[in-house]
Amino acid sequence: MSIGTNELTIKMVISAWESYFQRVNKLFQNLTDDQLQKQVAPGRNTGTYLLGHLTAVTDGMLPLLGFGEKLYPELDKIFLDSPDASGHKMPSLAELRNYWKTVNDKLSESIKSMKPEEWFTRHSAVSAEDFEKEPHRNKLNIIINRTNHQSWHYGQLLFLQPGAE
Repeated sequence: MSIGTNELTIKMVISAWESYFQRVNKLFQNLTDDQLQKQVAPGRNTGTYLLGHLTAVTDGMLPLLGFGEKLYPELDKIFLDSPDASGHKMPSLAELRNYWKTVNDKLSESIKSMKPEEWFTRHSAVSAEDFEKEPHRNKLNIIINRTNHQSWHYGQLLFLQPGAE
């Protein structure tokens, strides 16, 4: 039995998402708290901020994809609406690491439960009228977009590794 074009496309997109998640996750696991508190480059975000930012973005995928409400909506003000060093009280690194794991576990579980035809339906941030005109604004495109976003920040986070200075 051969796999159809839609199923193959979905498999490729989800595989890319999982691959970048695994890279970022491994990096977060290997970086110490001291390393995460450093800026990725002078005047740029800290690893801690990027951990919170990526957690908040991933958490936002849950309602976009129809998987339920955000688990940690309080992260938006700190990590999406404000820059690093904004003065907002951040959760501890231990809390952020736990949030990261919880959000990604929930997302992974939900992705696995999706039927192929559901990936080509509209996500929650696009109206039915706009989706009719722009059917590419679907749930699978959210995964593509967020994979690119995560890969961008992964490249920044690599500078926190020893010897990357």
